[in-house]
Amino acid sequence: MIKTVCIISGGIDSACTVAHLKNNKHDIHLLTFYYGQRSRTEVERSTIIADYLHVKEHKIVDISFMKEFYTKSNVLTDTNSLIPGKFDYSIVVPVRNAIFISIASALAFSIDAEMVAYGAHKDDLNYPDCRTEFVKSINEMINLAEIDGIKKGIRKEIKIWSPAMDDIGKKELLKIGYEVLADKLFETWSCYTDGIKHDNELIHCGKCESCVNRKKAFIEAGIEDKTSYNE
Repeated sequence: MIKTVCIISGGIDSACTVAHLKNNKHDIHLLTFYYGQRSRTEVERSTIIADYLHVKEHKIVDISFMKEFYTKSNVLTDTNSLIPGKFDYSIVVPVRNAIFISIASALAFSIDAEMVAYGAHKDDLNYPDCRTEFVKSINEMINLAEIDGIKKGIRKEIKIWSPAMDDIGKKELLKIGYEVLADKLFETWSCYTDGIKHDNELIHCGKCESCVNRKKAFIEAGIEDKTSYNE
């Protein structure tokens, strides 16, 4: 089995990525980050997927101090800004994946893992830290940071991987994940907010860019969307 540190947010892309790796004989160690984002619900939902897949371990890492650094740079940590219904660069959180991958790599080197994975797919073209050129670059940087240990045999070289690296798009990734997770997939959380209370249950807002993308993905994948939206 391939020992892998995988980053999971609680949304469909990362959940399907974990399911894909687990189904392909990876020994999964999960990390979820709370970086001061509006939605704590996504963090909570990550534990549902972790428990369902019986991963080796799941750590929730609190780096909420980043919210103070980010100030008004993005709408996901700035609660005073309006969240757009379609892509706008205000949604991009500065070097978020670079931070996550760096921390995940520190864990990977420490436990002799061979891979660090996250859920960026080939359709994530609006996000610089999801593109394949970013993955290739940070892969080189991470291993250079431990190159002496790798040469001495003290550390294992790490492969940074995402679905995009295997030319997997959102629709295909969703189908792969659904085969493993079935209806458990609908317990993931995509909304940029903590949702709206309806009949004592939190439901997706249905209007933010992420909710819109979630709806579209299920339609394109030909999977009946059992997610509850406020509409």
